[in-house]
Parts: sequence; structure tokens; C-alpha cells
Amino acid sequence: MSFFLPKLSCKKDIDDAIKTVAEKVLVLRFGRDADSVCLQLDEILSKTAHDLSNMASVYLVDVETAPLYTRYFDISFIPSTVFFFNGQHMKVDYGSPDHTKFVGSFKTKQDFMDLIEVIYRGAMRGKLIVRSPIDPRNVPKYELLYHDI
Repeated sequence: MSFFLPKLSCKKDIDDAIKTVAEKVLVLRFGRDADSVCLQLDEILSKTAHDLSNMASVYLVDVETAPLYTRYFDISFIPSTVFFFNGQHMKVDYGSPDHTKFVGSFKTKQDFMDLIEVIYRGAMRGKLIVRSPIDPRNVPKYELLYHDI
């Protein structure tokens, strides 16, 4: 399903999307086209992209072609989904230690649509962090590992 969504292939493309997508939530899915979990997420994203077109723009980013952003957002698990609004990185409290990105695939289309709506409404009110409407049982669990460089 990833061929239905536009892809950003370099840092310049990502920067342009962050700067130019206005009054909408920018959804960046970091992953690999051949990964099965990424394909599952891409299917959800592509099926909802049209319904959410007034609130969100969805783009795919391959972690191999954007290593700078992969490091910047600490994308160590794929797929990871990052959200922006008017050039501002939007954070979401999923009940996990990391509020900067959603790691894994959404369980249902409705989970993703509800999340975009909450981010959009919060961003329109000037909020930089919102509480996730997704049932905590539907949020993938993972352990954050910190190491010194």
C-alpha cells in the first residue's frame, strides 16, 4: 500500500514538507517499504489519508535515505510516526516515556483517525503536547534503552 502515499527521499524534501504544510498535521512515517509492520501501517495510513485530507498530510520516509532525521528523532524502532503542525513538532502522551513519536503500527484505522483529530484540535488551540485518545492496550509497548556515546 505504500505506493499510494507520497515519499520524501532526502533531507531537503523533509525540510520542505515541514516548512510548507500549513494548518494541517504533517504525518511522517519513518520505516522501510519491505518491512511487514511498515506495510501494515502504510495500509492504515493510505486508507485514511483521503478522509483526513482536511486535517492531515501523510508522507513516508525511508530510514535509509534520511539518516540525519533518523538520528535526530532517535528512530531505533520501525515504523515510527512523527507529527508536526505549522513547522512545530507535536508531542503526544501515549502513557509511555517517549512523547516524540508513535512506535509501531496502529491497531485500527479509527485509532489513527482519532489521534490525528486530537493532534489537530490541540494544535489549533496552540498546544504542543496532547493526550492520546488511543486505548492504552492498543499502544505498542517497548523498552527505551539509553546509552552513552
